[in-house]
Amino acid sequence: MWRLQRRALAVPVWAALRAASPGGVGGARGRGSSSSSSWCWRCGGALGGGGGASCFCPACRALQPPPPLHGADLFRLMGCPPPRSERSFRLDEAQLQRRFRSLQRRLHPDRFGQSTQAERDFSEQHSALVNRAYGTLRRPLSRGLHLLELNGVELEKGTDSEADPEFLSEIMEINEKLTETNNEDTREELENYIAAKQEELARVVGQAFDQDDLQKAKKALAKMKYFANLEEKVKRTKIPS
Repeated sequence: MWRLQRRALAVPVWAALRAASPGGVGGARGRGSSSSSSWCWRCGGALGGGGGASCFCPACRALQPPPPLHGADLFRLMGCPPPRSERSFRLDEAQLQRRFRSLQRRLHPDRFGQSTQAERDFSEQHSALVNRAYGTLRRPLSRGLHLLELNGVELEKGTDSEADPEFLSEIMEINEKLTETNNEDTREELENYIAAKQEELARVVGQAFDQDDLQKAKKALAKMKYFANLEEKVKRTKIPS
């Protein structure tokens, strides 16, 4: 057993989240996982088998380390899509919320108050990762950007040099109206228009991903970022100074 434990400490543990369902958080093995077994940090027992490593050791039930934050596939982590399915921009928001609550019930630090320091630390990391995943996937813009990133595509930082001049002109006009108006009706009208444009662009993004047209999705998401900034400005104007 001593040799087995020593081996466990020498082998990095890449534990993919699996919780309430038999298929686990990520279901089938996702990108970046290994076909070989990982080892429990506490008892040295093998983790996973077939479906990937488990969040809890099947032998001693110790909570295992979460996957690394950088490069994590948040779709798989939250069970979106189900096992053996492909990722999709379109998802069931009610199902996502149920999954989030289920994971937090199992992994929240409050459940590990009497556990080892290692498990308390792992619980905080798991909980933070689940919060990040839920916050990212529940919003169309951040969900689309994450899906682009998983496909190796990123938006350029700063000004979008490829943006349509007519579109940029529209954004500037809305921005000026928001800056200059003190009329609540005008502000509400602009807010509704911005929300409608966000919904319209989200549909375009969904269609683009369905067609596997990443460049089209990228352009639509770049426009969504402009409207998201305007949306934030509307919110700030509502807060009394």
